[in-house]
Amino acid sequence: MSEHDTPVELEDAARNLGAELRGKVLLPGDAVYDEAREVWNAMIDRQPAVIVRASGAADVMRAVPFARKHGLEIAIKGGGHNVAGNAVVDDGLMLDCSPMDDVHVDPQRKTARVGPGAVLHDLDVESQAHGLATPAGFISTTGVAGLTLGGGVGYLSRKHGLTVDNLRSVDIVTADATFVRASADEHPDLFWAVRGGGGNFGVVTSFEFELHELGPTVHAGPVVWPFDDAPDVLREIASFLRDAPHEVSFLPILRHAPPAPFLPESVHGELVVIIAMIYAGDPDEGKRTLAPIAEYGDPIGDALGPKPYVAFQSMFDDAVGPGARNYWKSHYLADLTGEAIDVLCDHAARMTSTASAIGMLSLGGAVARKPHDSTAYPHRAAGWVLNIQSRWDDPEDDQRHVEWTRELFEAMATYSTGKGLRQLHERGRDRPDARRLWRSNIRPTRTGQGRVGPRERLPPESEYHTSDLMSRRPRNEITDTD
Repeated sequence: MSEHDTPVELEDAARNLGAELRGKVLLPGDAVYDEAREVWNAMIDRQPAVIVRASGAADVMRAVPFARKHGLEIAIKGGGHNVAGNAVVDDGLMLDCSPMDDVHVDPQRKTARVGPGAVLHDLDVESQAHGLATPAGFISTTGVAGLTLGGGVGYLSRKHGLTVDNLRSVDIVTADATFVRASADEHPDLFWAVRGGGGNFGVVTSFEFELHELGPTVHAGPVVWPFDDAPDVLREIASFLRDAPHEVSFLPILRHAPPAPFLPESVHGELVVIIAMIYAGDPDEGKRTLAPIAEYGDPIGDALGPKPYVAFQSMFDDAVGPGARNYWKSHYLADLTGEAIDVLCDHAARMTSTASAIGMLSLGGAVARKPHDSTAYPHRAAGWVLNIQSRWDDPEDDQRHVEWTRELFEAMATYSTGKGLRQLHERGRDRPDARRLWRSNIRPTRTGQGRVGPRERLPPESEYHTSDLMSRRPRNEITDTD
């Protein structure tokens, strides 16, 4: 807070702000304050001085100058799925945009207008009602805002590009509380920056996406093999993908088998390799195309077949539900090579939690076809994105799970194209240098109000940073909370 504000003065000012808003202002001690500051990762326990639950852009336009006037650092919450907990800040202002979750689809124009509080399930359900979709993640509880502003990858990215490649425009409140629309024709530099550059350029209050025809039925699902077969299976899919049509996408996962009904009870809780796969086109063609992988070796179970795209998007939600402690890291990989596969399998065998997982999403295709500098997203040449996801419940176990994650992360650095964009938002010893993350994708950015420099940007406590890659954030999302 401002050095001139006493706690009582700040409380009075916040109550007065609340009288001007359509939404609500919450302060410590209010009935739902603790509920409002909770986020998906149980490791995060921060206490904002003020929470503003915004109901629309007008509320955001009032909250931003209030924070500046009173010297409050801003944290922005969209879907609340950011692993690093950037949606919440101690002693600052938490701008909670989760009530702004409307999704409006125009089936004639094949576009969707989406609020910053929407999650992928909201967007998927509304779009699929018209047989439409846009590339966006693979966990349906991920926030649209965080995923998008970090770049955004998903099952459909090989065919239709990144989430930001399908972004037509944004409505954004800049740090001086000015409301602008940014697109290829309006404030184009700002539009370039928000497509993969994170959330520090302002508070996005609306996203407009391009949609594509899909389904609603697709040929998709997981196939599972014993862990001993993991090296061979991973090599096979990596080889297959190099010549596969862009409708094909793979999500390999090394983890302990869940008690899924399509798996024999004898493997429940045992290490396995899961390949979630989808053909984003005609289901019959998808069955023929994916058959060589589905029938490779000796699978122990599968749920591959025709199903609604919405069901496939939410198939792994329970594995990453709220309430657990999470510590995640990621790399972009040029390819999934034999040596890298051996490292992954070696560390998977020493996984410290049965709830943890090592996941890899296939990229390439439409992602790589776009020019490198077409958006702020800097990793178009990568063939895979790797997520190391540690999850557990007991705080006393934090150290050993964090150490396992870091050890694998460091071991995979040799095969990485460079640390992922979302790691810019890490805290503590592993926070990397921004210029190394964006590399050549750094340029001055201007709005109609002048240059957007460090002094004009919002503080770095924004959940919007995360692309839930893999997140939310990253995520699709990554954290280092020490």
